[in-house]
Amino acid sequence: MVQILAGEKGEGKTKRLLDMANHEARTGHGCVVYIDDDSRHIYDLDHEVRFVEVAEFPLANYRELIGFIYGILSQNSDINKIYIDGIFKIVQKLDSEDIIKLVAKFKAIGDKYGIDFICTANTLPTDLPKEIADVLI
Repeated sequence: MVQILAGEKGEGKTKRLLDMANHEARTGHGCVVYIDDDSRHIYDLDHEVRFVEVAEFPLANYRELIGFIYGILSQNSDINKIYIDGIFKIVQKLDSEDIIKLVAKFKAIGDKYGIDFICTANTLPTDLPKEIADVLI
């Protein structure tokens, strides 16, 4: 499953994502990973959530993000949820075509390994490609 929380800055997307990750860590049956571009929310997460800060690993495009995620998966096969806060801040170049390809790749990885991806995006849902409308929440 892939879900994207889209909306303007200040609408509470990060708070909702943090709540979802914490809830999953307390009630789920696998490992939870939370990827962010800085460490300001590290103390808002349950200690069971694996926090990954990507600031020191600049990701130029969606392919590099996928490679980064494969690296995380190679270290832990029990991951069942990956939360990504601020997809447009984490990936330096992510246009409409790239976001469609990224969502498709997330779906493929999710199907193969049983992982759900939940992301936030600082953009209006109407500004995202219609091809990914089914993943917007």
